[in-house]
Amino acid sequence: MIAAEKPRGAVPAGGAERLYQKLARHLFEDLAGGRYAVGDRLPAERELSIQHGVSRPAVREAMIALEVQGLIEVRLGSGAYVRALPGARDRPDFTVTAFELMEARLLVEGEAAALAAVHIRDDELDELDRLVEQMADENRLPGVTTDADQAFHLLIATATRNAVIHSQIAQMWRLRSTSPDCALLLAKARTANIQPVVAEHSVVVDALRARDPAGARAAMRAHLASVIDHLLFTTEEDAIELARRSIASTRARYGRAATL
Repeated sequence: MIAAEKPRGAVPAGGAERLYQKLARHLFEDLAGGRYAVGDRLPAERELSIQHGVSRPAVREAMIALEVQGLIEVRLGSGAYVRALPGARDRPDFTVTAFELMEARLLVEGEAAALAAVHIRDDELDELDRLVEQMADENRLPGVTTDADQAFHLLIATATRNAVIHSQIAQMWRLRSTSPDCALLLAKARTANIQPVVAEHSVVVDALRARDPAGARAAMRAHLASVIDHLLFTTEEDAIELARRSIASTRARYGRAATL
């Protein structure tokens, strides 16, 4: 069993390996050692969580790390299947995960919103309103785009009047697409049609317009915590299966109604 997991958001001292990385290494060794064959289904998320004594989000991060390396394939509502076995020279590789990125954003952007509430200009507030409207328009289009969402958060970073904060937030947004782990999970979110929530962004703007640092901090943190929840739902096997069954049940019900 892997050692007890630190609370989410805790930073390991001295760059110590995180629990999801330890679990990924265990699974990597199982694959390399012949425990599984190509095409085999790995144990369910719940089983791995209990077996290794880690949280289910940690299991998901480990699965994503292996999926990025092309070793497994996670099929929505079905589970994780072995796609390839590592060679003798292969080693597990890790990049920034989407959950790590969102935890960092929650910490940094919450404080950025508080600072922006002190310095933001009226014309910037008007631009935030326009971007919220653009998000609503984009949400009605096929596919998922985050152009207005990104512009919204970067404008708040600009409104802090702190170049270091702006640079850090801009870098975090770049990591969304440059980190393979982040890119994969966000692609899954797009497939699940997870979209920016307009109402949450409106609450942030209201707090900024009121020049309320505490309110802006709370609104931004609540928004980003909600994003983390959506990402967890996207990778939750039980939730995906439940949603699939619900859709199938609804289709069947309407199908029966159409024949009456």
